[in-house]
Amino acid sequence: MNAVREPRRTPEPEKTRRSGPRKVGAWREHHAWSLSISLRRLGARPLGTLLTVAVMGVALALPLTFYLLLGNVQRMGDALGRNQSISAFMKPGQNAVMADTAAAALRGRPEVAEVVVRTPKDGLDELAEVQGFSGALQSLDANPLPYVLSVKPNPGLSAEEAGRLVESMKATPGVDMVQDTGAWRQRLDALLGVGRRAVGLLALLLGIAALLVVGNTIRVDIQSRSAEIGVLLLIGASRPFVRRPYLYAGVWLGFLAGVLAVALAVVLELAMAGPVERLAAAYDGSVNFGGLPAWLLLSVPFASALLGWLGARLVSARQIRRAAAA
Repeated sequence: MNAVREPRRTPEPEKTRRSGPRKVGAWREHHAWSLSISLRRLGARPLGTLLTVAVMGVALALPLTFYLLLGNVQRMGDALGRNQSISAFMKPGQNAVMADTAAAALRGRPEVAEVVVRTPKDGLDELAEVQGFSGALQSLDANPLPYVLSVKPNPGLSAEEAGRLVESMKATPGVDMVQDTGAWRQRLDALLGVGRRAVGLLALLLGIAALLVVGNTIRVDIQSRSAEIGVLLLIGASRPFVRRPYLYAGVWLGFLAGVLAVALAVVLELAMAGPVERLAAAYDGSVNFGGLPAWLLLSVPFASALLGWLGARLVSARQIRRAAAA
C-alpha cells in the first residue's frame, strides 16, 4: 500500500518574506540621505543660510539675555531686600528680662532665622560713632533708647509670609513699634512678576518670528524646486518622501540658530563679568550674581530645532500639496 504523499509546500518568495525589513531599511536610508542632502543644500547657498541662522539666533538670544538679567535682579533683591532684618522696638520701661522673653517667643516661629537683642547701650554706642552725635549724647542725663529686637527672616520668605511675621511681632507683648521693609519686598515681587511675564511673552513672540523665518526659507526653496517635485510626484513618490529633506532643512536651521543664540548669550554673560564683579565688591560680596543654568543652555538648540521642524512642516505640506494639484 503506497503511502500518502503530503503536498509539497511552495517556498515563500524572498520578496514577501523580507519586505518588512527592507521597508525599514529603505526608510532608514532615506532619512539618512535626507539628513545629509538637506545640509548640503544649505551649504550650497551659504549667504542665505547664514542670514537666516543669524536672524533666528539673535531673536532667540534676546529672551536668554533678559532671563539672565532677571535672574540677577532676583538674586540682588534676595541679598538686599528680601532678607533684611525687621526691627521691633520695645516700649519704654521694658527691661532685659522682658526683651529676652519677647525674643524667645519670636525665635519659636518657623519664619524666623535669628533674633538679636540690642540693648539701649548698644544703640547709644552706635549713635556715638556717627559724626555730630557724640557731643549731644554727652548732655543726656539718661539713656532714652529702648531695647530693640533685630529679627532676621528665613531666606526666601515671601512677601505674604513676611507680612504675617510683622503682624505677629506687633502683637508680641512689650513691643511698641515694628520697622519693616515690607513695601520694598512687595515692589520687588511685583517687579519680578512683571519681568517673568514679559520674558515669557517675548520668548513666545520671538519664537513665532523664528518659525516664520524658517517657513519662508523653506517656501522659497520648495518653489525653486517645483519642477523637480512635480517629476517625483509623477513617478509615484509619496508626499512624505518628497517633504522629508525640507523638514530636515528646517531642523538644521533651527539647531544652528539655537547654537548661535547660546553662543551670543554666553558672550554677553562674559562681557558683563567685569562690571558684575565690581558691583559685588561694592556690596562686600553680599550680592552673588550667576549665569544661565546649564540645562537651559543645552535645551535651547534642541527646542530651536523642534521649532524649525514645525515651521518647515507647516509650509512644506501646503506647498507640496499645491505642486501635486498643479
